[in-house]
Amino acid sequence: MTGDDRGAADEPPVVAKIGGAKAVDPAGAVGDVAHLAANGRRVVVVHGGSTVVDETIERLGMEPEYVESASGVTGRFTDADTMEAFTMAMAGKLNTELTARFREAGVDAVGLSGVDGGLLSGPRKSAVRVVEDGKRKIKRGEHSGRIESVNDDLLAGLLADGYTPVVSPPMEGKESDGGVTAVNTDADRAAAAVAGALDADLVLLTDVAGVYADPDDPDTLIESAATPDDLDAVEAAAEGFMGKKVMAATEALSGGSGRVVVADANVRDPIVAALGGEGTTIERSALGDDTDGEHADADTEGETA
Repeated sequence: MTGDDRGAADEPPVVAKIGGAKAVDPAGAVGDVAHLAANGRRVVVVHGGSTVVDETIERLGMEPEYVESASGVTGRFTDADTMEAFTMAMAGKLNTELTARFREAGVDAVGLSGVDGGLLSGPRKSAVRVVEDGKRKIKRGEHSGRIESVNDDLLAGLLADGYTPVVSPPMEGKESDGGVTAVNTDADRAAAAVAGALDADLVLLTDVAGVYADPDDPDTLIESAATPDDLDAVEAAAEGFMGKKVMAATEALSGGSGRVVVADANVRDPIVAALGGEGTTIERSALGDDTDGEHADADTEGETA
């Protein structure tokens, strides 16, 4: 092993979350993971796929349904039929295709869903609180869950053997009667849970350069947040999908991650660039005494990939 290899091996793992929107091109991330892995850096990839899930649902003659939680977070409502399409698209199609791309690039990739080996596990939510026409309601028949445990031994074993795990929802949803059901969970928060469990650096790749102080002005990029006041400013600026990414960032940091970077997937060498300071970097110190993640919004039912 060379000195460079030992240095990479001594660094914390990297969890790279690749977004599922059409505007996100995974090619740069694939090349970066190949580079990092070849130089001894341990990498776990987590991917979303909301666009492909919606396309699959529509091809099956259904309509994607999104709901708003009481706290204003919008997410997918996943009934039994939608869950079937979700699993087909995420674990069946996207995870296999992305794993193949990594292997083609020379990465010894292993595709896993959150159900495999109980990798991502937590109680199933069969009903969610939603707001419809300004009124709060309980909507039943949901197949979603919040991750409460990560099988980090499984990931650590694969990483130690030189493999690169490629992880996607669904997660293992535990029923009240002891049963197990595959359920939807948000991919950003899945990446956060994995990063926290591995004490890893987390890179959340998306289709913008990071968090903007003015969401409509890309010249207002917030480059870093190292104090609680900085984090408050980031949370105040994050709107829509970016709000969920910042929420995931605080969860990762609370769980043990040293830093989280929200960065552009479509630039040259996006993961390496993010680790080098591009995008919006949120340090663990930004939590201050809030290491239990009080910044995170607990009411986020109806999650998406």
